[in-house]
Order: sequence, then structure tokens, then C-alpha cells
Amino acid sequence: MRLAATFLFAAALLTTIAALRPPEYDEAYSIFLTTAHARPPWPTGIFTPVDVTALFTGHPSFTQIANNLRSGDVHPPLYFCLLNEWRHLTNPSWFAARLFSVLISLAGLTALASAARLMKIPVIPTILITVLAYGFAYTSITARGFALAQSLNLLGFALYIRHSRTSRNLLTFAAGLAFGAASFTNYLAIFTPLGLLTSHLLIHPFSRHSRESGNRLTSTFTAALGIAIFLPANLYFFLAQRSSRTGQFTPFHLTHALALLAKDQAAALFGGLPLYAGNFTLLVIIALATLSIICLIAILKHRSPATFTLALTAAATSLGLLILGIIFNNTPIEIRYCAFSLPFIGLLCAQIKPAILRNTLIATEALSIIGLALAPSTAQPQAAAAEQAPPNILVLLPTGNDGVGIPGPFIEAARRNQRIILIHDAALPDLSAEPRITLATLAIDNESKQAIPNIEAELAKHWQLVGETPLTRTYQQRGLHQQP
Repeated sequence: MRLAATFLFAAALLTTIAALRPPEYDEAYSIFLTTAHARPPWPTGIFTPVDVTALFTGHPSFTQIANNLRSGDVHPPLYFCLLNEWRHLTNPSWFAARLFSVLISLAGLTALASAARLMKIPVIPTILITVLAYGFAYTSITARGFALAQSLNLLGFALYIRHSRTSRNLLTFAAGLAFGAASFTNYLAIFTPLGLLTSHLLIHPFSRHSRESGNRLTSTFTAALGIAIFLPANLYFFLAQRSSRTGQFTPFHLTHALALLAKDQAAALFGGLPLYAGNFTLLVIIALATLSIICLIAILKHRSPATFTLALTAAATSLGLLILGIIFNNTPIEIRYCAFSLPFIGLLCAQIKPAILRNTLIATEALSIIGLALAPSTAQPQAAAAEQAPPNILVLLPTGNDGVGIPGPFIEAARRNQRIILIHDAALPDLSAEPRITLATLAIDNESKQAIPNIEAELAKHWQLVGETPLTRTYQQRGLHQQP
């Protein structure tokens, strides 16, 4: 009964956050990729959100999705194909796309609960620590492939742990298939099974019993075989995509990478708690660091036979990101990537004693989740800019890198009759018929960061600034009397 209540809580929590969070940059790629036009053909003149409703709907074929991904993205297709069918069968809304991630994450938590039970780890604390972790909750409500990759990894993990109790190699092959499907959803998901299989080989590697060693090698091989089935498909997409987003990450420097990794891993657990603290930011950081150290000591003190496996599986993604950075000379470190480690951190922390320490960790995470749902400081600005734009004035909206990540969320959140015109670079259209215009100052990707100052410089020649919000600037034609 308590476990059912825990899952109901998780479902209600994730659904609520999915409803409250504004639409995001990367989600727009998911939405438009599943509408048969990955790069929306926006109108060249003035339009309203009502005029472009059709651009947010559609039902492309698998071939269209695959071709669009190979030519202009960095992800494999499994999630997008499933999302495409989900949106076609249910509802094409942004919220419905997020609900797909929520449902998948709940399925992943079910697999996690099964693994915890098999490992004799407290199930309810495991679920609570995982679902209340900022990074897990965030990826569970976002219309991207992280939730599916995470859940497939958890399914593979649960199957592999079940094999260790039954010695049925068919289970390890099934686990490998789940891990392979996770990599076909997000390439970075592969680090989790690599950590698990490595830990399995390293535990008592020189066993006196040849049969035990043979079983270990056989189970590892069969799991790897299941993963390898997806390797050709992954290569088919990865080799076509490998140079599609050069410059996305900063060049690699070990010191910077380690600092960023520590920061994002902490944020994956505790979110933006320091951001909400105002003058007490430093105190909050010290408190969180102290709590983390005490929890780590408690894990080491009360370690179980599974501690090594869980620790290496949890650390695998971080180690993998550092290795990728060294190989490709970039720094692919973000909170959503660090989230792959969180269920295994949840399994480790669920064993913490005394219970008051574990409960303190859960309560601290709960505070961060409130911020995820409500705090503007953790939300992207497109929807806020749409809300700040005056309702009866034409909005100049920068297209950004490719007309997806900035316009999509802004238009989704804007008033249905809001007049909008997209601005490419700093090339302004004829605006002489408009007594006032509003510029959405959304400098959130490379193109928009370059364009906004140039647009403002062009406007300053013939327009006078008459109003300003954190995300908009309103101008009036010079020579016109300022209206109240």
C-alpha cells in the first residue's frame, strides 16, 4: 500500500511539474521533428500563433525522421519515432509530449523498485531519492529522449540483477537488448551498462572457482551481445551526425571539466537551491556540501556487497563524459547527462543509516523540486518573454540558430492573437506602418547573441526606446508623441 502511494505521489509530482514548466529550447526540436518539418517554414511576414497552428502538428514517416536526424541532429531515432506515434494517437500538444516522458519515467521507476527489492535495498527510499532528484525529475518531464534512455537502462539493470539471482543467461541477453535500445535513444546511455558490466568483471576477478568465473564471463558476453545488435544502427546515425554541431561545447580543459562536472552533478541532486538563497547562497552551498560528505561517509561505513557495483555504475557516466572530452576536445557536461547516474545514487543512499540522515537528504531534494516547478531562475526565458510582450504591439522575434529553439517555445506560450515577425540576423523589414514595436531580447544561442545587439543598433536609428522589461524592449517611431 505504501509503495502504491509512493508511485501515485511520483506520478502526481511529475505531471504537475510537466504542466507548470514553460516550453524549452531543445523540446522544440522534438516537437517539430515529429511534425514532418524539422525546420519549420515560418511565414516571412507578420503572423499570429493561430496562423501557424498547423506547423505544430503532423505525422511524419520513420524515413523522414531518420533523414532529418542524420542531416541535422546528434541523436539516434528511437525516442522520436515513439513520440511521433504517441502524438499521433493522443494529442499533438506540448504537454501531451511531456506526458509521454512522465509515463516512461514511471515505468523506469517500476524497474528500479524491482532491482532494489532483489538487492534487498529499501524500495520506497530508493524511489523517493530518485524521483526527488532535480536531474531525474527534470529529464522525466521534458519532451526529449532522456527519460526513455534512462528507463531502458533501468530495465536492463533490473534484468541483469535478476540474472544474478537465477543464473539464466537469457536474462542477461534481454538486459543487453534493453541497454542497446537505450543507446539507440541517447548515445550517452551506453556508459551505464559499461559501468555495470565492468563492475561485474572486477568483483572477485580471480575466483578460485573456474565455474564461477566462467559464468561471470558468459553473462557479460551475452549482455554485450545484446548491446552489440544495436551497434550498426547507432553507427549509421552517429557517423552521419558527427560534425553537425561543431562548437556546441567549449574546448576541453581538465580543471574546468572537473569543476563543471562537480557543479552539474551536485545540481542534478539538489537543483538550484543556492540560486534561491539570496544572501545566504554561500551558506546553502556549504550545507549541501556537508550533507553530501556525511552521506558519502555513511554509505562507505554501512556498505553492502552491492556498493561497488552501484558506485561504479553511478560513476560511469561522469567518467565517460571526461573520456569523450579528452578524445573530441570538448566539454559535453550538462545536468541532464549527469542524471543517468541518479537512480544508482538513489540505491546507494537508500541504504544510509541512521534513517534521519536519509530523510534529511529526501527533504533537501524536495525543496529543490519546488524550485523546479515554480522558480523562474531555473526556467528558460522564451515563455516569460511572451508574457512580458505588450498584447497589441508587433513583436520582433529573433530566429536564433535555425528557427526552432527560440521561436517554437515563444510562439507556443504567446497569446493566440499576438502579432509576431521573425528577424534573421539584423535585417529589419519595413516597419513604417507600426507606431510601436517590441523586441524580444532573447539572446540564448550563438545567432541570437550576435543578432540582438545589431538589431538594437538598427532600431536606435529611427526608433526611440519607451519601455523595457527584463526580456523585452519597446520602441516608438521617432517624431511620434509618446502614448501613455
